[in-house]
Amino acid sequence: MSIQFLIGGNQKTQVHFSAKTANRHGMIAGATGTGKTVTLQTLAENFSKIGVPVFLADVKGDLSGLATKGNMNDKIQSRIDSIKITNYTNQANPTLFWDLFAQHGHPVHTTISEMGPLLLSSLLELNEVQTGILYSAFAIADDNGMLLLDLKDLRSMLTWVGQNAKSLSMEYGNISGSSIGAIQRRLLVLEQQGGEKLFAEPALKLSDLMITDFSGQGVISIMDVTELITQSPRVYASFLIWLLAELYEQLPEVGDAEKPKLVLFFDEAHLLFDRAPRSLVDKIEQVVRLIRSKGVGLYFISQSPLDIPEDIMGQLGTKVQHALRAFTPKDKKTVKLVAETFRENPELDTKKAITELKTGEALVSVLDDNGAPTPVERILISPPESRIGPLNDSERQDIISRSPLKGRYNDLVDRESAYEILKQRAEQERQSALVSKEQSEATQSSSRKRSSNRQSYAESITKSILRSVGSSLGRQIVRGIMKTFLGK
Repeated sequence: MSIQFLIGGNQKTQVHFSAKTANRHGMIAGATGTGKTVTLQTLAENFSKIGVPVFLADVKGDLSGLATKGNMNDKIQSRIDSIKITNYTNQANPTLFWDLFAQHGHPVHTTISEMGPLLLSSLLELNEVQTGILYSAFAIADDNGMLLLDLKDLRSMLTWVGQNAKSLSMEYGNISGSSIGAIQRRLLVLEQQGGEKLFAEPALKLSDLMITDFSGQGVISIMDVTELITQSPRVYASFLIWLLAELYEQLPEVGDAEKPKLVLFFDEAHLLFDRAPRSLVDKIEQVVRLIRSKGVGLYFISQSPLDIPEDIMGQLGTKVQHALRAFTPKDKKTVKLVAETFRENPELDTKKAITELKTGEALVSVLDDNGAPTPVERILISPPESRIGPLNDSERQDIISRSPLKGRYNDLVDRESAYEILKQRAEQERQSALVSKEQSEATQSSSRKRSSNRQSYAESITKSILRSVGSSLGRQIVRGIMKTFLGK
């Protein structure tokens, strides 16, 4: 029998989720305030219970409550009774906190090289010519054995490429100084938006996101992005895409396992695709399609399913749709399209139900053990057993202080890379130029001295001759005058 857990139910039925199909991905959608966050919390803690590690991005700062047990109240009890839940217990979940800015969790780092030119050019919003130059900079760094780890490495490399553009153009193509300047300006903006903290070492180890506690529960990694998503949503999106790519490249094939090795929840999923170049969207679609064979499940959270590209929507097996509003003709068209994505239930008017759902209610379709979608059901989502709402600062810091990863990522490492190599090379060239200048000046000085000595010798001979001539001639003139006066 496959591993299952309860998502929710109504007076007639319950909807269970099969862990065997969890790597077929899913989606949680709905308007603001309809219950998406609570649904995410319920799914995350149920995955944790069956031993599946979870990574999720906390956009609003209220998912930290997963780390402590919840409190029973009349509203929760009413829902438990409606769904007919028999084994509900308030409890905490094993949790790790992460934060790019290292304020609300362990710092998160990656390197320029790991991010790669495709994703970095999207992050910097470069045009085609600038993207080509960025690719050239990466290729030149590889060919010269120079690591690109942080932003100062990339800036140094671009400066060196610009200074040597003429000699490099034959092998790597034309390199425009104005384009390099434009890239450098974008890098300065990225640095101010948090890029300097993202690109550093030690880089995040994926294995630290895929751990279980002593009891076998999957650890839930919560990345606080409340500040990041307001300062630089593109940095947030680029980090998530990088994480996907790294998981795909590093994890081995597992086939059809009884449960996934890791499940990721991406809130504000539309940011992954907004203004992304077609080449990057194609890359994301490819990774989403293939990463299921690595035992990874992806769950996108957004206000509308139409925020997700159609090719990716077609790969999402589990659909949880909260209420949508239909105030305009465009809204009504969206509701119709969303209703058509579900497998029809003869007893339910899906299109009408989408606009009538109450907070905490959802239309749900999952995959059965054979991978076929179940007919859509209108259900109440099971309440989380952990706290609904955020931890306070002291509670969060207490959990961070007891983390098994405490101190692992706090001390930055700045090993020799492109910046240090190019700086050393520039110093050597400066010293070589200084030595050459001194040698040249010494040679010129010696030449002037020999010339001066030759000139002095010739002048002394000339003066001696002139003195001799002058003395003889003078004596002859005196003698002539004396002879004239003396009559001789």
